[in-house]
Amino acid sequence: MASREEALIPKVGVITDVRIDTPDVKTFRVVTPDGKKAFDHKPGQCAMLSIPGVGEAMFSITSSPTNTEFMEFSIKKCGCVTEWLHQAEVGQQITIRGPYGNPFPVDDEFRGKDLLFIAGGIGLAPLRSVINYCRHYRENYGKIDIVYGSRSKDDLVDYQEIIDEWTKDANVNVYLTIDNPQEGWDGHVGFVPNYVKELGFDLNKTAVICGPPIMIKFTLQGLVEMGYDKTQVYTTMELRMKCGVGKCGRCNIGSKYVCKDGPVFRCDELEELPDEY
Repeated sequence: MASREEALIPKVGVITDVRIDTPDVKTFRVVTPDGKKAFDHKPGQCAMLSIPGVGEAMFSITSSPTNTEFMEFSIKKCGCVTEWLHQAEVGQQITIRGPYGNPFPVDDEFRGKDLLFIAGGIGLAPLRSVINYCRHYRENYGKIDIVYGSRSKDDLVDYQEIIDEWTKDANVNVYLTIDNPQEGWDGHVGFVPNYVKELGFDLNKTAVICGPPIMIKFTLQGLVEMGYDKTQVYTTMELRMKCGVGKCGRCNIGSKYVCKDGPVFRCDELEELPDEY
């Protein structure tokens, strides 16, 4: 793992593959100019991608640490840096630095547990690294349930990987939903928090939520109503991170800095924070 000082020094990255996931999400594969992975990371950590002269932004590393060849970033077009990245082609050079943030506790708290992943929209991207890590070390975890929803079928990120790989794993159950009925979709229709309650999971699971803030809020409320304790539920908030090292103050919420204390939080830790998120 890179030291904090190393994490501050940008490395040159080369985009070697661009995959169109949804109308406004692309997945970028990045290596160093000599074809290697820029640095090691843990599930849930982030990296700063920069286009010199344009700007920089923090993104979840969406590939699993078990992938030793490259890193991937699934990026939604929503601002200056992301607009520019969406125009980038294979061969484009950027800078990359990291890793930043505390990861999901995959090697201690999650080990031996049944896991419930709940994602909305682009919120699947930060969970993909964790899910694929747990799939790789399958014997270390119990049953894995994944509930994922988006506005429409076209907005489901990593859909092909989900269908071709995740749904075919033993002891992995995937539940997909979209917000509104759509021609050609014969799966579940409805919002993620309601679907989680409908599915009625047993209470001996560790849950991980990621998605828009309103979805996280209602999903957590639903889990608590079902009987889950907030100590069983984790979420990630890298949406708020800017500098990654606790200097700029943008990610400060109450006494916490998301970049240093998070972005992964156990939900009981959030109770002491002001209701800004």
